[in-house]
Amino acid sequence: MSLLTVGTVAFDDIETPGGRAERVVGGAATYIALAASYFTKDIRIVSVIGDDFPTEELNYLQSRGIDLQGLQIRKGEKSFFWAGRYRNNMNERDTLITDLNVLADFDPVLPDSYKNVPFLMLGNLTPSVQQRVIEQMQQRPKLIALDTMNFWMNTAMESLQVVLKMIDILIINDEEARQLSGEYSLVRAARAIHAMGPRFLVIKKGEHGALLFEGDQVFFAPALPLEEIVDPTGAGDTFAGGFMGYLAKTEDTSFENMKRAVIHGSAMASFCVEAFSIERLKTLTEPEISDRILQFARLVNFD
Repeated sequence: MSLLTVGTVAFDDIETPGGRAERVVGGAATYIALAASYFTKDIRIVSVIGDDFPTEELNYLQSRGIDLQGLQIRKGEKSFFWAGRYRNNMNERDTLITDLNVLADFDPVLPDSYKNVPFLMLGNLTPSVQQRVIEQMQQRPKLIALDTMNFWMNTAMESLQVVLKMIDILIINDEEARQLSGEYSLVRAARAIHAMGPRFLVIKKGEHGALLFEGDQVFFAPALPLEEIVDPTGAGDTFAGGFMGYLAKTEDTSFENMKRAVIHGSAMASFCVEAFSIERLKTLTEPEISDRILQFARLVNFD
């Protein structure tokens, strides 16, 4: 079934202990859509870019079955740009530059053909922008997932609390879950966040895997041990894309199927970190994905 993702399509400068990549393609919506495209072929993006964004990259997204009718292109303006440097442990990074450019006054406009999409993934944006997207839907999607971050908890908590009541799944990391809930225990944090609105909660723990909560039900998916991590940028969004893409493919939103979706999202994220930017996602094959999912299954299989 159709999946709509709303978020950034951007340029990144990335520096890691192993190298540097300058002005490469990034953005939450880019990673989400590309990861999801390996599971469902009806994906739509709502975002904004300047006319500096390469046509060949847009053509590539379309070649993956990604509809760009909702992508605004501002003539004479620049695309969103982020630059960051990762520390030696690759779990921490420092933001060096954030140029909002066209994102500064982004007002998402949904084409009519997008307003009845059954699966909606709201990438990390201002909560008020996320809310405006939901309000443009002609009927409520079957499943609404949302990503957010500490910055919005610090600067737009009231707006964030409003939009949390409108969604089904919140996808955040463990630090964000603790800040949002005020609880250190992730079990207590999940209970507090459920009370804010989301029925399901996914807590990403980076190299330590991911947790899925629904009420008293909990599922843990380990991370695949990797010999080398080249670039963690976009791994969380790639996870979300694989997760939501699998749910859109199967049309099954039960807790049992969400367990499988977490594994699929984790597998896609494990590929993402193997190269800078979206390069590894561009070269993936179906057999590689199937084999990687089997590797995850072996991690949790026991007699």
